[in-house]
Amino acid sequence: MTLRIYLAGPGVFRSDALEHGERLKALCSEFGFIGLYPLDKQIPNGIEAPREQAAWIYRANLDLLNQADAVLADLNFFRGGEPDSGTSFEVGYAAAQGKPIYGYLEGEGSYAERLQRQHPQLCGLPGLDCDGLQLEAFDLPVNLMLAVPATLICGGPREALQCMAKALRPAPHA
Repeated sequence: MTLRIYLAGPGVFRSDALEHGERLKALCSEFGFIGLYPLDKQIPNGIEAPREQAAWIYRANLDLLNQADAVLADLNFFRGGEPDSGTSFEVGYAAAQGKPIYGYLEGEGSYAERLQRQHPQLCGLPGLDCDGLQLEAFDLPVNLMLAVPATLICGGPREALQCMAKALRPAPHA
């Protein structure tokens, strides 16, 4: 059986989102997986109201998540010092279902180190953000609610899929 991988991430907001999804799905295919990309399903004609469109997208993405055997998530910072909130929800949904989750991040280090390196304007005194609130100090690259249920890979989707292929493929029979 070919494993189906849900491709979570903010790539759906790119100007080349459809092409980006096709590249991710082709990469999945290289590793023997079927990629399920959120934009595989398009809003049907006749759904015009923005809130109705949002509800349709939500249900369509949950349907793809339910079909998936595992999740590959882009957990890089998006629009600030946290991963995309929709991606974070999808990781949580997959975790609740007990599905394997693999997340990829550019650059090593703890959350505080990554934030300081990529968004120094969001940092205050050591261990605090610019508003004086504590930064997580668990030596994890993202919030513990994402880091604990996921296998995190430093790199991009290719490196994460290599790790997934090693971990999720059944061992050949002797």
